[in-house]
Amino acid sequence: MIILGLTGSIGMGKSTVAAMFVDEGVPVFDADATVHQLQGSGGTLVAAIEAAFPDTTGVEGVNRTALGEAVLGDSQALARLEAIVHPAVADERESFLALYYDRPLVVLDVPLLFEAGGWKEVDKIAVVSAPAQVQRERVLARPGMTPERLAAILARQLPDEEKRARADFVVPTGGSLDETRAAVRALIACLYDPAGG
Repeated sequence: MIILGLTGSIGMGKSTVAAMFVDEGVPVFDADATVHQLQGSGGTLVAAIEAAFPDTTGVEGVNRTALGEAVLGDSQALARLEAIVHPAVADERESFLALYYDRPLVVLDVPLLFEAGGWKEVDKIAVVSAPAQVQRERVLARPGMTPERLAAILARQLPDEEKRARADFVVPTGGSLDETRAAVRALIACLYDPAGG
């Protein structure tokens, strides 16, 4: 099994690329979706997060906006949150790998792959990248996003240029969806032959 780490800064199109891998029959572990599940209504992390960050949860689970405000710009608070979340996500990732142990290729979709040290746990790394202006337009079009919030998020992320330099593959997402899909298919073909194993 080849474990491909898929990463990219906010607004680069990583979720779109991850979906393209799924369309090609490659199992994808989505770290963000796992966090949402663990923090959602009835999620296993809700009580621990409420204990560490009072008034950040409710009947729907974790209020991500309130939690974000509680940790953004506070490295100690962020470290407390990560100490709760990261082990639980690691357990889910191990279950995913055990489930797909016989597949030739799996993808771990991890936004902070470099920043959180996840790059050490994968065989190859693919970075999703688009021009900075495209990234900025995509992110600022999201509800509730501001230039200040974007700047704070980017400050926590390794710059795109460094990610690309450390990657084995770069998937460009500044063009058409067809171009991106072709890049994903070419990447898969570099790693294994889907028809022949």
